[in-house]
Amino acid sequence: MGNAMTTTAGRLTDAELKAQERAAKRAERERQRRIARDEAAERRRSAKAGFANVNNPRRSTLMTVLCAIFAVYCLFPFVYLAINATKTQADFTSTFGLGFGKSFALWDNIVTVFSYQDGIFGRWLVNTLLYVVVGAGGATLLAIMGGYALAKFRFPGRKAVFAVIIGSISVPGIALAVPQFLLFAKLGLTNTPWAMIIPSLISPFGLYLMWIFSEQAVPTELLEAARVDGASEFRTFWTISLPLLAPGIVTTALFTIVATWNNYFLPLIMLKDADWYPLTIGLNQWKDQASTAGGQAIQNLVITGSLITIIPLVIAFLCLQKYWQSGLAAGAVKE
Repeated sequence: MGNAMTTTAGRLTDAELKAQERAAKRAERERQRRIARDEAAERRRSAKAGFANVNNPRRSTLMTVLCAIFAVYCLFPFVYLAINATKTQADFTSTFGLGFGKSFALWDNIVTVFSYQDGIFGRWLVNTLLYVVVGAGGATLLAIMGGYALAKFRFPGRKAVFAVIIGSISVPGIALAVPQFLLFAKLGLTNTPWAMIIPSLISPFGLYLMWIFSEQAVPTELLEAARVDGASEFRTFWTISLPLLAPGIVTTALFTIVATWNNYFLPLIMLKDADWYPLTIGLNQWKDQASTAGGQAIQNLVITGSLITIIPLVIAFLCLQKYWQSGLAAGAVKE
């Protein structure tokens, strides 16, 4: 009798479990249908509002067309350089700008660029690398240390320093070129590499960027814990803060490198000796060569040299893109 009652109870338990399983399946199907209805309603609301939900994106033909136009606008100069760098001087003047010439002379143009005028293009390239490594590298280092100190230390005059930095950012660099020239002329530093390196060491925007990034990326509690453990300020900065600042450092470095690499007006007024020219001034001198008496037109070499000049910047941006993007996003979200 007892065994029969146990068997009956067991059968009831199995039936209840199966009923619960069926109910769970029905609830799951209902949940999936509800999610689908909510997503469809969100798409309709986004379509009416004119934008897409980040978590539920949709295609936009207008945005695709606008992005395509912007991409063509940005890539057009590079395509022009790449095509015309394959032409001889005769093909450059006799063929369509976006069409290839009768012969493919890219390698010959590259060899001629580095051998023309006793290889002075190589000297200009070395000069540019010198100005970038010392000037832009020093500017990045000073921006890192200054921005970190302003973000993590409290001292008298901190607000005044902030006002000076903001004021420096608002002043265009070209407005300071003439006063800098007069100052360097008094010091006897014009027509020397120092006339390019010293002004490049100051980057108000880089300092401001590292200030903001240090404020967000380095938790104060982490620094306090390191100090409690007996770590010095230098060790705390080098082992704890510096790895956290990597995206901001890369972003600042890219800005200073591009600014120094493309600097034109400052070396134009500071340098007279062609042996100290950067690439920007040297290529412009080649471009203007045809307008001088007895000058030879070498637009094919100017185009090829310009292509060679931008390749290092393109490689740097492609390799450091992820750090650059995260560095630009610093401070965009308030936590």
